[in-house]
Amino acid sequence: MGDDHDSGPPSPESRAPWERPLADQRYRNRRSERPKPTPESEPKAPGTERRIAGLFGRRDSPNTEDSISVAELVARVGDAPTDSNLHSGPVPTPPIAPAAAEWISSEPPTSASPRVVNATGGSRLALNKIKRRQRLKVISRSAVAFLAVMSLTLTGVVWGYQHATDGKFEQIAALDTNSDDIVDALGQLGDETYLIVGTDTRAGASGEIGAGTVDDAEGARADTVMLVNIPADRSRVVAVSFPRDLDVDRPMCKAWDNNTGTYTSEYFPAASGEKLNATYALGGPNCLVKVIQKMSGLKIGHFVGMDFAGFERMVDTVGGVNICSPVPIEDGILGTVLPTSGNQLLDGRTALNYVRARHVEAEGNGDYGRITRQQKFLSALLRSALSNQVLLNPGKLNGFINAFTSDTFVENIDTKSLVTLGRSLQNVDAGSVTFLTVPTDGTNDWGNEIPRTDEIKALFQAIIDDEPLPGEERPADDEPTSSSTTPPTSSAPMPDATTVEAMSAYNVSLDVSNASGISGRAATIAEELKAQGFHIANVGNAAAATGLTNVKSTQTVVRYAPGYEAEAATVASAVPGAVLVLTPSMGEMIELVIGSDFSGTVVTPADPGTTLSAEPKSVDTSASTSLSPDIAAVNAGDTACI
Repeated sequence: MGDDHDSGPPSPESRAPWERPLADQRYRNRRSERPKPTPESEPKAPGTERRIAGLFGRRDSPNTEDSISVAELVARVGDAPTDSNLHSGPVPTPPIAPAAAEWISSEPPTSASPRVVNATGGSRLALNKIKRRQRLKVISRSAVAFLAVMSLTLTGVVWGYQHATDGKFEQIAALDTNSDDIVDALGQLGDETYLIVGTDTRAGASGEIGAGTVDDAEGARADTVMLVNIPADRSRVVAVSFPRDLDVDRPMCKAWDNNTGTYTSEYFPAASGEKLNATYALGGPNCLVKVIQKMSGLKIGHFVGMDFAGFERMVDTVGGVNICSPVPIEDGILGTVLPTSGNQLLDGRTALNYVRARHVEAEGNGDYGRITRQQKFLSALLRSALSNQVLLNPGKLNGFINAFTSDTFVENIDTKSLVTLGRSLQNVDAGSVTFLTVPTDGTNDWGNEIPRTDEIKALFQAIIDDEPLPGEERPADDEPTSSSTTPPTSSAPMPDATTVEAMSAYNVSLDVSNASGISGRAATIAEELKAQGFHIANVGNAAAATGLTNVKSTQTVVRYAPGYEAEAATVASAVPGAVLVLTPSMGEMIELVIGSDFSGTVVTPADPGTTLSAEPKSVDTSASTSLSPDIAAVNAGDTACI
């Protein structure tokens, strides 16, 4: 019991750990003289001594033979501590009120200090608290180590993946984001617009897969041109296809070397009546961007070019694409593409021929049949990607991006932006993706497709304003976000007469169209207006401006949209006899249409600040923003076999 214990000099090792001397040489000598008992427990695992030493601040010399991986390190650091980590022997009962540390001296004490006995309840509670604190410390250290290792590892892996993938993109110069042709640039903030071009180069891997050789067609042309717009709210995706033979006006462009992916010092002068694919062949991506941006008014912020080989690899990466063709596809040049009709899984090679074929007698519509097949194929590819959860599966997304980057040339695109875009579109279903084709009026004598320009302008204005589109599926409660009002009709009342202040000619941009019947009249007047300080955006015949043929007018008019009265009145002040015509479909552009009544003399415009009449003579509703019902449309959610 408490008073009957032996009061003789206790041996140091019989004392509690906190009662033993810290550095007593005699104690050490006695410990070394005593035989070491053979442990009955299992031997410690290799590395245990080193781990225990680490817990108490001692370091062993490095052992390269025992090196471990990051995963093993995380596993070991995260292990729950064992008792051997904390104590090597039985833990004595701690005192409730420890005595003063009088035992710390150079001489060992000759008798034990008084201590409380039979206080087992309090001792166990204190012991549990101590052990709990020690375990929490070790667990906390393990958690911190685990998070540190994982943070470093994941950061390095993600950065390394993005860095390695971004290095595969071939960056080229294509964009023209400060162009005056962009309509309502502020209204397009947050939108993402991509120009996607499939080229028909026969060089390199494209020639190896059967696309032909450079002897068949040297260089590269824009075989497929598609403009994809994604609004800021990510509520839909609109892709507009342009026929490769579309008749366009090409601006002056730097020459493009397709072999090196660079521009030369040579320039090609501006030209009218060019085919769209030839524009790319001469001036490359930048020239094509300028033409499409002028035609659409959309701010093209990203460019993607891909050759035949890249397309084939992307299809194979997603495991092929299911297509339903209403007829077998037999092409006059490529041969048999699909021997039978109905549902079938296309691999990359077959898919490439499916979207390339443009001499299919059964379709009878040349490039338009091919465009429709391309749109249906991309719709099926999208459904396949969504059903296979490519966008949500890191492994599949990685493979898809790698295939995408291997044979593409881009500007303003990297891995991070693609992943971010993909995640932002996770809630967009296939029914919210619409493919459209710009409307045309058949071909001219040179085989060029004549664009219906006013309807094209109305189409892209509807895209900018987020208006409903042909073939689009929208939820019943999904209202357009545009604040635009319904365009005036022929019965709309004439606007009240207004006055405006003249602007500086240097701040006014306009198109000049010839409807006088006199060849070269528009070009001559455009030069005179330019000499007065006006910015001339486009010069051509009224037929190209309206989409009609042989348009002639006896009257010279200035066409403008609501909100641009000052610009229109300033132009009219420099063109004697010109009248104002309010045209809601004009957007931000002013158009001067030269009629046969024009005297041919441009005068100095009114000084800035001069009061001018802005009363329109009429309201033109013939080209309102109502879209043509015959615009070709394909909805990505439509699985009908037609």
